[in-house]
Amino acid sequence: MFEIRIICETSDRESVVNRLRSQFNIGRVRSSLSLTSGGETLYITADLPTAHPWPTPEQAYADAPAADYELEWARVTLMGPPLSPGLNREYRLRRAAVLDRMALGLAPDFGIPVTPEDATGAAIHLMGLDRAAGLGPSGHADGPYAPDHPESTRDPRGYVRQEFAIWHKNSQ
Repeated sequence: MFEIRIICETSDRESVVNRLRSQFNIGRVRSSLSLTSGGETLYITADLPTAHPWPTPEQAYADAPAADYELEWARVTLMGPPLSPGLNREYRLRRAAVLDRMALGLAPDFGIPVTPEDATGAAIHLMGLDRAAGLGPSGHADGPYAPDHPESTRDPRGYVRQEFAIWHKNSQ
């Protein structure tokens, strides 16, 4: 644990704190007026971030079906009858995983440009679906981070990798 002291303009306080939050595990932010600059002096207790709790993309997608197979499966699934809740989750999970792989360059894009924002959007949608379904320790979203955990919120695509690895292992 360490303490960070920053002198900044009051108008920059929010962006400074948000940037620190993205780089460190920070505690309470204390502040006082800066006598030298007329701005604020921020005192923040912080820890270095822990290692990412997620499987790496290579670990999560090691034995995944080919991306073209996944895209075709998704297309055929959507053309069928309305999705049941379980199939809807599987569809959203597999779609988010293939978009993550394509955005990372681990799968060909087949002429479909996929941005990291596209992959993140699909991941957030899956997390919302899991959250609404109340998935947690006893559901598919079992581990170790549930969809509403701060680590999941911080890294939605990591959540997809976690969930895909668990789903793929259990579906074989």
